[in-house]
Amino acid sequence: MSGEGEKLKKKHNLDIPLDEAIQRFANATLDDLDSEPSDELIVEGHTEVVPFKGITVRKTFHESEWWFSIVDIVEALTESKTPRRYWSDLKRQLAEKEGFSEVYEEIVQLKFMAEDGKMRETDAANPETLFRIIQSVPSPKAEPLKRWLAKVAYERIQEIQDPEIAIKRAVAEYQAQGRPMDWIEQRIRSILVRKELTNEWKKRGVDESHEFAILTSVLSMGTFGVGIADHRKIKNLKRTHNLRDHMTDMELILTMLGEKSTKEIAQTTDAQGFAPNKEAARKGGKIAGDARRALEGQTGRKVVSSKNFLPKTTKPDQVQ
Repeated sequence: MSGEGEKLKKKHNLDIPLDEAIQRFANATLDDLDSEPSDELIVEGHTEVVPFKGITVRKTFHESEWWFSIVDIVEALTESKTPRRYWSDLKRQLAEKEGFSEVYEEIVQLKFMAEDGKMRETDAANPETLFRIIQSVPSPKAEPLKRWLAKVAYERIQEIQDPEIAIKRAVAEYQAQGRPMDWIEQRIRSILVRKELTNEWKKRGVDESHEFAILTSVLSMGTFGVGIADHRKIKNLKRTHNLRDHMTDMELILTMLGEKSTKEIAQTTDAQGFAPNKEAARKGGKIAGDARRALEGQTGRKVVSSKNFLPKTTKPDQVQ
């Protein structure tokens, strides 16, 4: 952590102890569980690849739970050389069988990374639906696969019931990825600050379906002088990547400063509804932007960085 970063954190009270940040995040999330699941760590549409018995299984985060590529599950279950054809035949059988029509209706098409490197729609199901599908396929791998899916589903239920588990799991995952501990601490604190701001927006009548995105964009422009899409492009990220997971320490600190300032301005002015909160976001972003420009003037270096945490072996992908 740079000396400038430490000074900025202390000046604006952003150096909250990590344990306290985790507990405050958990408490804030529990207060709002009925209206908002604890999924700030995992954004809608986030995809991951996980291994099962030597087979690569793709999963994506959709409606606050993991959904899996059915073709991948079928391949893991049957070891078929043509899993797509196998699934096509099985799907037709399921649709025709009495009692399986409701299973067929629960299957949705979601985007996963295809072999050609592009995001393509494919059939997906959550663990509950996959259990029913697995039951219709004779395979010695059926029970191990069901236990594996049950573990994934249970972990998500744990996180909803005790959001502190989600944070601690995130810390472990970041460590496994080789992230430095000082960066991890900034990232966890940034989650707390973001959560507190979005809770404040909800209390003040901001529609989270699309107005959250607009206010976040206003904050980004004020803080960094670039929009979220351009910030992703600078870092060579796709839309499925979580931008904050690839920010530098200083980018995270300034993001927190803008969001914390916005929350306090909204409270001080008693901003109600979208327009007044947009003005609060503009002012909060300006405070963070002024700090960024002052820092850049002192160091001669741009804060917005092309640095990311993408695997070093991955070739640069074109932003979609």
